[in-house]
Amino acid sequence: MSDPSSATSGNAARPATGETAVAVLGGGCFWCLEAVFKDLDGVSGVLSGYAGGHTAQPSYEQVCSGRTGHAEVVRVSYDPSVLSYDDLLRVFFTIHDPTTPNRQGADVGTQYRSVIFTGSDAERDAARAVMREIESAGIWDGPIVTEVVPLPAFHPAEADHHDYFALHPGAGYCRVVIAPKVAKFRKQFADRLRRTDTERRAG
Repeated sequence: MSDPSSATSGNAARPATGETAVAVLGGGCFWCLEAVFKDLDGVSGVLSGYAGGHTAQPSYEQVCSGRTGHAEVVRVSYDPSVLSYDDLLRVFFTIHDPTTPNRQGADVGTQYRSVIFTGSDAERDAARAVMREIESAGIWDGPIVTEVVPLPAFHPAEADHHDYFALHPGAGYCRVVIAPKVAKFRKQFADRLRRTDTERRAG
């Protein structure tokens, strides 16, 4: 595993073994996305960070200013034999509003934009196909504005942003914003919640 304190390119973010795949996604506050994806079966790790901007080593304060061009994102490591990239994106398009440019609820700014950072042409094509599928299904009233762009670099967020919901369940933002989102996800995707290897083999 590479040093999480350093930025990684789109190609370097993918382990050479092929046993684990990586997706970098932005859809509002990274605390929310991290809390949801940690519960998804097949996901082995979720790391909050920043991507898509022009500052070499962005800080949380700089990203929140909206001046660095970065989006708050999560880097999701997952087992594609358990969870396909397409299914990961189907969950992604359900747990945030992909029709509101640069906004998720009360969180407003380019750092909260809906974006899929891809590491290959295959991921780009898959992302666009899932977007068309979601639009055709009429899940959202408006058109999807999610960006699909190559991943230039991923910058891990500061340590105090990791596992934020788990460590601060009583905080106001966690109670009012994150907890309802997690509860909705667990109800809607009850069949996709994290399972042990034994439970998975048992069907």
